[in-house]
Amino acid sequence: MQQRWFLYSALISFAALLVALVSQHVFGLRPCAWCVFQRLLLLAIIGFSLIGYVAMRYKTLWLGFLCRIVLIATAFGGILSAWYQQTVAAKLFSCDMTFADQVMISSGLESSMPWLFGIYATCMDASVAILGLDYAIWALLLFVVLLVINTLALFSKAVD
Repeated sequence: MQQRWFLYSALISFAALLVALVSQHVFGLRPCAWCVFQRLLLLAIIGFSLIGYVAMRYKTLWLGFLCRIVLIATAFGGILSAWYQQTVAAKLFSCDMTFADQVMISSGLESSMPWLFGIYATCMDASVAILGLDYAIWALLLFVVLLVINTLALFSKAVD
């Protein structure tokens, strides 16, 4: 289980989160509940990646393994989230009280950090194409990359 792949996952997720925030605050794209839920998943990936990186640095293999499993599960959750956003939620007039909406509101994140987790659009309104692909498809591809990276790292021979 290679240590550097934890860092790659954190950097990729951080870059994706920055793109989402720039899209919102600079270009005026308003996020929906599923968009901000995926931001939460990206933050979880960043956190567990950094914990895994430190764990592997100090040779705490069980914690590194646990973090890798959580990263794989979170990336899979991101894939499901982006898929649902694209295939179901983007066709609804209101995504009010869907799973993502309930998580963001009941956790208090939506009101305590609106600059990061504020829900300002429905999924139908937030559907935007960038370079010919819908934003949700880009998110799906990102989570697929994170899933592949972490799955390969889990089964690769440790060389660092």
